[in-house]
Amino acid sequence: MSRLQAEHLYKVFGRRPEDAVRELEAGADRDQLRAQGTTAAVIDASFSVDEGEIFVVMGLSGSGKSTLLRMLNGLLEATAGSVRFDGQDLTSLTPGELRKVRAENISMVFQHFALFPHRSVLENAAYGLEVQNVPRVERERRATEALELAGLKGWEKSWPDELSGGMQQRVGLARALATNADLLLMDESFSALDPLIRRDMQDQLLELQKTLKKTIVFITHDLNEAMRLGDRIAVMRDGRIVQIGTAEDILVTPANDYVASFTQDVDRTRVLTAGAVMADADTAVGDGTGFATAAELLAAAPAKVPAHTPVYELFGPCSTSQVPVAVVDAEGTLIGVVPAGRLLAVVGEPQRGPDDVITTKAPEAEAEDAAGSEGDNDGKVNAHA
Repeated sequence: MSRLQAEHLYKVFGRRPEDAVRELEAGADRDQLRAQGTTAAVIDASFSVDEGEIFVVMGLSGSGKSTLLRMLNGLLEATAGSVRFDGQDLTSLTPGELRKVRAENISMVFQHFALFPHRSVLENAAYGLEVQNVPRVERERRATEALELAGLKGWEKSWPDELSGGMQQRVGLARALATNADLLLMDESFSALDPLIRRDMQDQLLELQKTLKKTIVFITHDLNEAMRLGDRIAVMRDGRIVQIGTAEDILVTPANDYVASFTQDVDRTRVLTAGAVMADADTAVGDGTGFATAAELLAAAPAKVPAHTPVYELFGPCSTSQVPVAVVDAEGTLIGVVPAGRLLAVVGEPQRGPDDVITTKAPEAEAEDAAGSEGDNDGKVNAHA
């Protein structure tokens, strides 16, 4: 069931933003608007997020992803379009009503930890509940539970400066969890961490999600992080969403050369599954195949694996036999096969054309970074005021 819907969202900074939206709808591009003194940070973004889903929005700096996130909880007002959460149109709420929604229903975890240095770990984790006027005993109980979930049991009385960066980010996550918000918005939440700590936090989030089943929108510029965390991924470029799909969709059927260029360095063997790369079972059974029936193939197959098996686990069996690996359902019925040749073809590096160049920063990055920086400050004020 869809809990969050964004419909035709636009965010334009500068002069006459409503006029700029009409120009964009008529076919104008960002360069034309920039020449007129306006920046189109988000252009006609539409998507939905299901209950319990981790929906990742990824793109380069300046692509519009952080601006989009801030429109989802009203930290930035949309120039056009609507955001609905549990059927309620957030874009039509008053500032007071929005503050109430942010306090009770939507929590945000920032890239920078934004902890109060003069408050203990427990007090920081309980702060959102304090804003909600939850009684002290109750908020300390809930904050203690959230800290335990985040792996910080025993650190309740410590001060933020006694904690490592990863531990500080866990406090930020615990603060979001303590409010029991229905929707978590995570803006580059792990990108300031060292690689090993970052992976540990990703593990922590995935482990928590198994139990809590929160609805999460996660912003990142890192494709590997997006592939690891996202049930579905939206790829943004120049303010527009250019593809939405699972990690497998984006790897196997990229919407365009731009998306394909992102995926060239991804370890496809750890993202793709047997179900994603398998051929139809009929290709290995029947005339000329050597196997008259599925039962014969199953008996000769070097391995029988479920569809969710990571591709890297197939190399061993594929290298020991000319017979393809059998992909089976929960009842052991043959649903597909993975021959060695198909495996190698699918996981091989995609070819790039001469024009498929990724720059480290989009041309609009400086303008949006300035706007995003302002949004960051607004976010911190709203989250802690």
